[in-house]
Amino acid sequence: MTGQRSAEAPAEDPPGPEGPPSDALSLLAELHGVATSYQPSADRTVTASAAALTLALTALGIDTSTPDAVGAALAARERELGERLLPPTLVCWSGAGPEALDALPSGTRLRIETEQGETRDDARQLPPGVHRLTATTPDGRTATSHLVVAPPRLPTPTGRSYGLLVQLYSLLSRRSWGMGDLGDLAELAAWAGRSLGAGFVQVNPLHAAVPGAPTDPSPYRPSSRRFPDPVHLRVEDVPEFAYVEDRERVRALLERAGRLREAVLEKGELIDRDAVWEAKREALELVREVPLGPGRRAAYVDFLAREGRALEDHATWCALAEAHGSDWQRWPAGLRDPRSPETARARGELMDRVDFHCRLAWLTDTQLTTAQRVAREAGMPVGIVHDLAVGVHPAGADAWAQQEYFAAGMSVGAPPDAFNARGQDWGLPPWRPDRLAESGYEPYRRLLRALFRYAGALRIDHVMGLFRLWWVPQGHPPTEGTYVRYDAEAMLAILVLEASRAGALVIGEDLGTVEPGVRETLRSRGVLGTSVLWFERDWDGDGRPLPPDAWRSDCLATATTHDLPSTAARLTGDHVELRHGLGLLTRPLEQERAEAAADTGEWLELLSRLGLLRGTHGGHCVSEEEAKIQAVHRFLLSTPARMVGVWLPDGVGDRRPQNLPGTWDQYPNWRLPIADAEGKAVTLEELAGSARVRALAEVLRAGRAGPA
Repeated sequence: MTGQRSAEAPAEDPPGPEGPPSDALSLLAELHGVATSYQPSADRTVTASAAALTLALTALGIDTSTPDAVGAALAARERELGERLLPPTLVCWSGAGPEALDALPSGTRLRIETEQGETRDDARQLPPGVHRLTATTPDGRTATSHLVVAPPRLPTPTGRSYGLLVQLYSLLSRRSWGMGDLGDLAELAAWAGRSLGAGFVQVNPLHAAVPGAPTDPSPYRPSSRRFPDPVHLRVEDVPEFAYVEDRERVRALLERAGRLREAVLEKGELIDRDAVWEAKREALELVREVPLGPGRRAAYVDFLAREGRALEDHATWCALAEAHGSDWQRWPAGLRDPRSPETARARGELMDRVDFHCRLAWLTDTQLTTAQRVAREAGMPVGIVHDLAVGVHPAGADAWAQQEYFAAGMSVGAPPDAFNARGQDWGLPPWRPDRLAESGYEPYRRLLRALFRYAGALRIDHVMGLFRLWWVPQGHPPTEGTYVRYDAEAMLAILVLEASRAGALVIGEDLGTVEPGVRETLRSRGVLGTSVLWFERDWDGDGRPLPPDAWRSDCLATATTHDLPSTAARLTGDHVELRHGLGLLTRPLEQERAEAAADTGEWLELLSRLGLLRGTHGGHCVSEEEAKIQAVHRFLLSTPARMVGVWLPDGVGDRRPQNLPGTWDQYPNWRLPIADAEGKAVTLEELAGSARVRALAEVLRAGRAGPA
């Protein structure tokens, strides 16, 4: 639900079973950004329990073990804030000095060491960047702070564009090794840009996964968000592959790849990521035996220098995971610390494997950059839209290498609400806001900079996490969590700074219940939102479908997402039957069917009333289902949305969602290829030759100039 109903006086629920917090504990929590209550709906307020506050503060390094400890911590925090000259990070939107400087004593001298290597004494008219500010008062007190200078907002997209949304692994071509790869992405972008007039292709997160048996297939629980996963490599496009001397092994590997491909495309089997990676890993081990030419060697050395310690840490984790398993918390004690003498010694002993994983990161980065270049050369104004997951796996490389930035014993999730009374625990450790601020948001900056290198736009999953996150203590249900606030101005300033440097757009996934003021703040900084047709209703009025002229313009408008039923499934009611077959319905089947049919019927009635339901397009007769899917997209194009996204499986009538929330082993999440209405896999080549896809593309091409 994207809207919130208002109420004059929210009712307050009692705190959780652990009892209410003391006044001192509540004040201590507020001074550290830990929320003492939350609103699951506009007419209800729930007070956080003492246990929730205590555990969140403990994760922030605050001693709350006794009432005396709480009192001492509160006094220390009040004293620190009262005596502090500057916060650890300040934000300055270009053209204006930070307001915090106005509170400094008269006569305070400033020294600013800019990111560009200059030294200045005036905080106004600074170049964009993250600078080092030192303030010295007349009485000799000194304070330092990171000064983030960012443009006031991101530029608005020029014109309007439509694009394709796809989970890359699901897009197999006749050259894939059993799952979609970066070569397929480049070919999709070239075809969509040149033949369909598309302006972008949006993909799932391509972050490095945690290896396992089996590997977690979810792209939203990565080992690292900073480095991409080499499983997406098109092996044949690595130049050195052509020079592997053992041609017999090469032939065997290509035959093996063909069997993996045919198992999915011809036999209807699921995508086997682990089998694909095992074949590619063997091929890449052979590739590594081929010496790099002078130009390639120079490019690799440049990559190593640019990525520095972060890459060394990532590759070291990968090498150690090969030797000790993929959960670093179970490694020998000395290896759990990335800076320990034991880890340094192990890195030296495993240097060959460390170099191998550095090489894989470079090769993948290169092919990602190529895909974006191909997209732009095909005429796409945006190109590839990459997806940033909200967090990382607790056992993975980032959680190991950046331990000081993560809140130990905590997991990100969502509080109970009208849609899920038990709340949610996503199993992802949250960043500590205090450590981020102390570092000038260094890990966040470097993460964004790495992604924007090969992205025309970045989609940020759960963009509300820039403002606050629901922290769930490990071993406790999500109902016993609480919100912890981040410095949204600093998080947004870093985002705007790095996106502006790259000339990229930013799309925030802001679906569901959103804290008041968040969407307005994001819009003021040029961050686009996300609007999904089936959720766009007049929630503050009669609940009817929102007419196109009432939609917001600063958004990516779509009919569905990877977590929702396809448009064909929604129109036919197949999504209800799927959930019924898996035992996921909480109400009688007939009631679910009736509600789904009524919801769909209201939308179809609006589409018909607006004259968007047509039986032909350009002389091409279409089925009733195709006509409805085309009408849905005509509707999206009649809104003022600056970007319109088309779920690529909708082009061929795919019935199956890529991910069915609330399931684990009951449904093959993240392992399905794009398929037609009968469930038969459809290749990239078949998509390119599909009359149904072309007809839908013509609808989109005709309507992309603006609202009807």
